[in-house]
Amino acid sequence: MTKIFSGRLLKLLTKKVHLPNGNDVTLEIIRHPGAGLVIPFLTGDKVVMLEQLRPAIGTYMYELPAGTLNKGETPLACCRREIVEETGYRARKFRFLGAIYPVPGYSTEKIHIYAAYGLTPEERKLEADEVLKIRSLPGKRCGACFAAEKSSMPKPSATLPIAAGFFS
Repeated sequence: MTKIFSGRLLKLLTKKVHLPNGNDVTLEIIRHPGAGLVIPFLTGDKVVMLEQLRPAIGTYMYELPAGTLNKGETPLACCRREIVEETGYRARKFRFLGAIYPVPGYSTEKIHIYAAYGLTPEERKLEADEVLKIRSLPGKRCGACFAAEKSSMPKPSATLPIAAGFFS
């Protein structure tokens, strides 16, 4: 592997591989530490979502709270941290729903998905680069955002099977 770039969050590498079809190729790979994503339930049908500015694409997107794993941090600890930072709620209970690789063609990122229940208000702790508004939406409306791909959720079509029971 050859390191091309190493930043605060990501590393870009190239790697020469021999594929099972007999071809030799050079892959461009983004090394990512992984992430946690939370579906925070205010009630049985009401979900806290974010309308977050994404400067890289120049627009706001509907998203669920999520964040990158810090070094040595577990996915659950990441979700506990992110829900408070981004929504201003602390959750009493978390349930692991599954994990996805949102862009496996070029990234090692693995997103661990949790549902969060028993929310109580707490002070938000946004990071300097976070510009977002809190939205609480009925589950069916969240599902419509995903289905119409009006959300920047990692590959909404990949997230839907995991969240289908919640947003139907």
